[in-house]
Amino acid sequence: MSTREWLLTEQPASRRQARLGQSYRTWLAFRRNRLAMIGLGIVLALVAVALLAPFISPYNPIVGGDLRTERLLSPSWQHLLGTDDQARDILSRILHGSRITLLVVALVAVIATPIGLLVGTTAGYYGGWVDTVLMRLTDIFLAFPRLILALAFVAALGPGIENAIIAIAITSWPPYARLARAETLTIRNADHIDAIRLQGAHSARIIWGHVVPLCLSSVIVRVTLDMAGIILTAAGLGFLGLGAQPPQPEWGAMIAGGRRFILDHWWVATMPGLAIFVVSLGFNFLGDGLRDVLDPKAQK
Repeated sequence: MSTREWLLTEQPASRRQARLGQSYRTWLAFRRNRLAMIGLGIVLALVAVALLAPFISPYNPIVGGDLRTERLLSPSWQHLLGTDDQARDILSRILHGSRITLLVVALVAVIATPIGLLVGTTAGYYGGWVDTVLMRLTDIFLAFPRLILALAFVAALGPGIENAIIAIAITSWPPYARLARAETLTIRNADHIDAIRLQGAHSARIIWGHVVPLCLSSVIVRVTLDMAGIILTAAGLGFLGLGAQPPQPEWGAMIAGGRRFILDHWWVATMPGLAIFVVSLGFNFLGDGLRDVLDPKAQK
């Protein structure tokens, strides 16, 4: 029996074989979506560029060249994407800026996702006044646009990439809480949950051991789809000078620095803008593909 036949068998001999077979079927379904594969390629390219930026950058992203001869040079073989007003190579700055973008995306996902899952599953499982209090708190956060609320938190915490990440994470969890609550309401009275409860399992174990795993796939899809918004929020804070501080090569700050030259030297602001566009599009494509293969309602 080949490996493919072993994975696709309808009668798995072990739990491990069943899990691997389900994962392989999910991958096959995902691979049939061309846009999802493009999105996966873009995200993997972002990760690779972020990891290899110090080795593949042709110039120093912080220190520029001669201001008399290398300032605001148009794209050429020497500087593929041109130089900015400080004679710094734009390609090198974009490559190193991908590290900041990946850092923001990863940390926001790591911080916001558990908070949203905890709030949503707790509210959905207990119901009553616990549900009312937690959901009204969630509604308060949802009542404000994400960027405006992030601006308020950064203004209170102070400018900087660390505070920007905290502010974005604080404003990103409410949609995950809403989704987790909706999923929990549909499964909290399921037969297997009642059986676990009758065995004497306490509520915390039921929530984290059985409810959260069932909600996780839907939340992962939502997190992936939200990555574009997180990137845009981080770029917006950088554009306003509240995110990564100069001379860090953050894409939003690069656009802000190049807006003065947009008419005569368009590449200074356009190139980091294209980077934001491509990465955001990649996460959207990836999220759409994951939604198609992980949504239980879409599976036949």
